[in-house]
Amino acid sequence: MIKVLVSACLLGQRVRYDGNAAATASDHLVRWTQESRIVPFCPEVEGGLSIPRLPAEIEPGATAEEVLAGSTRILRSDGVDVTEAYLRGARRAVEAALAAGVRLAVLKDRSPSCGVTSVHDGSFRGQITPGQGVTAALLEQHGIRCFSELQIEQAAAHLRALEADRPQTPSTPGPAIHLPPHAR
Repeated sequence: MIKVLVSACLLGQRVRYDGNAAATASDHLVRWTQESRIVPFCPEVEGGLSIPRLPAEIEPGATAEEVLAGSTRILRSDGVDVTEAYLRGARRAVEAALAAGVRLAVLKDRSPSCGVTSVHDGSFRGQITPGQGVTAALLEQHGIRCFSELQIEQAAAHLRALEADRPQTPSTPGPAIHLPPHAR
């Protein structure tokens, strides 16, 4: 059975930076939970960040790929560099996903970690810009397709397509996780 990694906050866990959840009502999430498909995960908490915590954003004008390459940072609103915690959480998300047989993820958009289609612009003024968070980018680099909480219908269609095409042979281990030396 194909598993689905889901941002823990979307499942009602109070792990967001402000100590709240972002529970998403979805028949698909309910069914996937009943089918034991869901792998709940919060890369920020798994990376060692506290609950609650100050908000953090990727530096203005930068991308998740640049964070992964070590050429830019993720900063808290007070200017403290929290890049290493975000990279650690992204790596652990990939490890958990590969270990569980995850092939797709439903993640909380606008997060510097889980953003799929958009993130905050780094100004801490609530401005949104197109882009991904570091966990979403790293998951996709490892062949795990990511969808935001607003794309659950597309995620369900993707899961159906994966299962329709799935060979009936035992699974093989996934690819190794590759990160630059500074992110290990």
